[in-house]
Amino acid sequence: MGGVAAIAKSAGYRVTGCDLNVYPPMSTQLESQGIELVSGYGAEQIALKPDVWVVGNVVSRGNPLMEAILDRGDRYVSGPQWLAENALHGRRVLAVAGTHGKTTTASMLAWILEEARFAPGFLIGGVPLNFGASACLGRGEHFVIEADEYDTAFFDKRSKMIHYRPVVAILNNIEFDHADIFADLASIETQFHHFVRTLPGNGKLVINGADPAIERVLARGCWTPVDRFAVSKGWNAMRIEGQRYEVLRNGERQGTLSLKLQGEHNLQNALAAIAAAASAGVAAGDALDALARFKGVRRRMELRGNAGGVAIWDDFAHHPTAIATTIAGLREQVGAARILAVLEPRSNTMRSGVMKDRLAPSLQDADRVFCYGANLGWDAGAALAPLGSRVRVEDDLQKLVDAVLGEAKSGDQVLVMSNGGFGGIHEMLLRALSARRAPAART
Repeated sequence: MGGVAAIAKSAGYRVTGCDLNVYPPMSTQLESQGIELVSGYGAEQIALKPDVWVVGNVVSRGNPLMEAILDRGDRYVSGPQWLAENALHGRRVLAVAGTHGKTTTASMLAWILEEARFAPGFLIGGVPLNFGASACLGRGEHFVIEADEYDTAFFDKRSKMIHYRPVVAILNNIEFDHADIFADLASIETQFHHFVRTLPGNGKLVINGADPAIERVLARGCWTPVDRFAVSKGWNAMRIEGQRYEVLRNGERQGTLSLKLQGEHNLQNALAAIAAAASAGVAAGDALDALARFKGVRRRMELRGNAGGVAIWDDFAHHPTAIATTIAGLREQVGAARILAVLEPRSNTMRSGVMKDRLAPSLQDADRVFCYGANLGWDAGAALAPLGSRVRVEDDLQKLVDAVLGEAKSGDQVLVMSNGGFGGIHEMLLRALSARRAPAART
């Protein structure tokens, strides 16, 4: 919704917005663009008398402002609908969908198109470091959008991605998630099937060829040419050394990829972006050159600081698969250094407990695990018991911070994972580490 607001502002509208909790980087991004922010959903905001209320999917019946809008009969639309009608119509939309990797892949794709001088618009669920903003109206005909499978609004239960009508679409992977709105994986696959049905016959569908759920979706009907990655009959890569890879398409060499980002998942994200860019007319060599200058995304393995010899990393991981791949990527980067994983199971899916049995295995490669157990409907300590003495669970944030500080030694890597602000724990740790005398490295 913050990105939609930024695009509307760029298009010349006066924009205001409200939410219960607005935190960086989105809050600072909106304020820098002159977008007025109001805390809370007070009905008195009806006095703003806008031409249209754009409603996000966090808003439900009983919300004071929404009730006032309904009582007055004011005009309202969902964010995806407003975007489709006012920013996407008439443009060549490239959509990035899937359970994991959407933000990074969409950021990579937008950067490739920018470097190719396409001047694309984009709306991404994070802040790409190359752009410094999560949204841009753009001057060219292309528009890159992160296409979420979550529902649109309380009055429109279709997935957001159904609204976007892309010409090119990426399907990175499909797993069970969003347990608050989907009963099972089959119901999620149905939404992706609906999405595939919106793609034109002269478009392109770029898929992870190693994902069986995606193949099941396509088996239900596909009317668009398909390009695959992560398989030999498609786009794949062979490691040369470090983060340098030889990129192949159907066995033919396309060039060398040099990535700043670690992890197998980011390699696959890059291949998907290269394939989608090729469908838009960008040569593989140009895409590879652009990705060599891709800096990453805020809150996706972002180094927040180093104090007392301890590195503090921030990542958005909030699903067991994402947690495991994030830890694996950091391990690849730091080698034998200790990884202290600090987790807030905050998403609706995680809080529901449907993923609790997968949580301990996803954290297996961390040397120490610290979990914030507040506001959960299940026992985090019991779920993480298979990890033994490596685990510490606290329901009080300050006690959790103190536990991390009591363990952290020079050379350690503290990996904070949450899809929210986590109470500002990153800065709390950095301030405390800076204030104490750095201890000697553990041998």
